[in-house]
Amino acid sequence: MESLLAQVEAKYKKKAVADVRPGDSVKVSQKVREGSKERVQIFEGIVIRVSRRNSLTASVCVRRMASGVGVEKTFMMHAPSVLKVEIVKRSKVRRNYLSYLRQRSGKKARMSGVEFDRDAVNVAEDETAEAEEAKIHEKQLETHDADAAERAKEEAAEEAKAEKAIAKHDEKASETNDSKE
Repeated sequence: MESLLAQVEAKYKKKAVADVRPGDSVKVSQKVREGSKERVQIFEGIVIRVSRRNSLTASVCVRRMASGVGVEKTFMMHAPSVLKVEIVKRSKVRRNYLSYLRQRSGKKARMSGVEFDRDAVNVAEDETAEAEEAKIHEKQLETHDADAAERAKEEAAEEAKAEKAIAKHDEKASETNDSKE
């Protein structure tokens, strides 16, 4: 019989999570909310630490260089905001915590690649996360279509107003020509 804690954790765990290891180059798709809008942001970098691998609180620390500055982000693997983790490259490392990469830059920070089955590793797809991503995309398309329809309506109103002004101008011009003659 499972413990009570394990039962509660199982309720909130994702069914399929990618097998991420230190030294992997990954793309993490994260749902970001800005005001009332939602979008998917991708953070790509090298995994420098994996913590509590089989737990509900499993996390990975991903590091990347952005404009010459090292940026590290820690992602909780079972968080609802993390939609997908895709492994791009797997490297040979002998440690769990690659803190030495912080002092290295350029060619010194490169990791030697190892052959791996990319399709088999990235097969861990979550249906709910994919549905969420599709829902966000659909919502963005709806707002785009609504904005386009509103813009077209405004342009049609402006065009009608311009044609009315031109017709009025032509009418006045014909009246002045008639009065001069």
